[in-house]
Amino acid sequence: MRDEGRGAKAELRSLATEERAASTFVVRELSARRAGWRSLLDAFRYAFAGLFYLIKTERNAQIHCAIAAIAVALGFWFQIERAEWLALVLIIALVITAEGFNTAIEAAVDLASPGYHPLAKVAKDVAAGSVLLTAMMSLVVGAIIFLPRLWAIANTLLR
Repeated sequence: MRDEGRGAKAELRSLATEERAASTFVVRELSARRAGWRSLLDAFRYAFAGLFYLIKTERNAQIHCAIAAIAVALGFWFQIERAEWLALVLIIALVITAEGFNTAIEAAVDLASPGYHPLAKVAKDVAAGSVLLTAMMSLVVGAIIFLPRLWAIANTLLR
């Protein structure tokens, strides 16, 4: 009987230890999930802070956003098709993204090379050229979508 009692007590202790370990695991898991959500929310907060910084401090980003707002307004006014909306939204996102990369590259280069360096100039020029290319392509997309409609209005007004 005594051995059975010892075995039962040992089993109870073992079960209690397993239960504590399981509850500790659950608490750690929940804490990790909360920390995961918190870090995810922090990541979004940092990303939005970067977008706001870009729009607040960069003149060209402000110009791109103003032109994008005009293009979106024209899209609503002309009731453009779904495929045209897709092209318009994608090119707007591409231009703003290119401007963001340009700003980030300029900041990193300024930090790494405060003085003049030919490679710093290359990095900045290539980044700026990429923005110029996407902005020019946005003009092409805008022309394809809006010029026929604007031309029809101009012809109606000139008659």
